[in-house]
Amino acid sequence: MERGEPDDQTAHLSDDLDGLDPEDPEVQAFAAHRDRMRRPNADATVEGMLRGVDDFAQSVNRTGGHRRLVAVAVVALILLGVLYAVWNALAFVIGTFTG
Repeated sequence: MERGEPDDQTAHLSDDLDGLDPEDPEVQAFAAHRDRMRRPNADATVEGMLRGVDDFAQSVNRTGGHRRLVAVAVVALILLGVLYAVWNALAFVIGTFTG
């Protein structure tokens, strides 16, 4: 079991949600949201960073309309920035060795 995961399926239905139907999809979604909010994030680790990317991807998949378009635009801008940095690094390396 990883750190921050509940012990079993119903562990995330704590005293705050007592009296609610655990089979209700809205209650399950709210409990999953609370688990994500309470999960300790070690963002300085690779696992923490990948968890953040996974959370972002899952939230984008749940959205629609203009929010999804904005998320896709953010990802596209990040990829363009990475491509620009790699291109400049390759140009510098090739320029250094050839000349």
